[in-house]
Amino acid sequence: MTGDLIPGTAGAAPAPSPVDADLVVSLDGVGVRRSGSALLHDVDWRVELDERWVVLGPNGAGKTTLLNLAAGRLHPTTGSAHVLGERIGRTDLSELRTRIGLTTAALAERLPADERVVDVVMTAAWSVVGRWRESYDPADEARARTLLDQLGVAGLADRTYGTLSEGERKRTQIARALMTDPELLLLDEPAAGLDLGGREELVARLAELAQDPDAPALVVVTHHVEEIPPGFTHALLLRDGAVMAQGLLHETLTADNLTKTFGLPLLVERNGQRYTARAA
Repeated sequence: MTGDLIPGTAGAAPAPSPVDADLVVSLDGVGVRRSGSALLHDVDWRVELDERWVVLGPNGAGKTTLLNLAAGRLHPTTGSAHVLGERIGRTDLSELRTRIGLTTAALAERLPADERVVDVVMTAAWSVVGRWRESYDPADEARARTLLDQLGVAGLADRTYGTLSEGERKRTQIARALMTDPELLLLDEPAAGLDLGGREELVARLAELAQDPDAPALVVVTHHVEEIPPGFTHALLLRDGAVMAQGLLHETLTADNLTKTFGLPLLVERNGQRYTARAA
């Protein structure tokens, strides 16, 4: 593991070299500006192979921007960003993206409602949305069905995607993100829009994934501590594009840190490996 920050502090401990084989994401002094506005500024962050991170913060904190950097879909304005040993801005991003699994609301909106669920998953092998002229072999379909089974939706493989519930769609999207056997899995608000039952089913599946030693490094973005699955190891807290705190999960998710991050007095409770937060 890398050295963790002192809880409640921004900045970072002395950084290992970005060529370190265990480093999956390495951001050094990263800033992102768009249309004159700073979306991120002076962010230092390290993610190692065996770590499972949650990124928390209010709307507009820069969480999705951070995820797009880690996905190789955005260049930093300042600082340097290395992902899977490649420096963003000096590598073939189309090749890098095949090594990263990603779910976002924007991608979810592009998935064809009339396509079979198994095909929604399988088309990730060609980095396309919707089957066209690309060809797949039986091993591709077998893998897609296995992933759907692991996410608890194997029985839906031959249904059309548009007939699924929101919770079933979320799990299908995660299966799709895993189709290429990625080295890094990035999930942007995977529990958004789910009811309590759907959220808990998804959290349970993500907990299984987090505890699988063969699973890729995992980063989940959320607004809510209740959505953090058991087995997650680290947390990064963002506000107004700046890191408020980061480090080991149990040291970082404190009332003081969350109060600073969300801008109102909060109380945090831990029950086993689950967290809840409410106004003080």
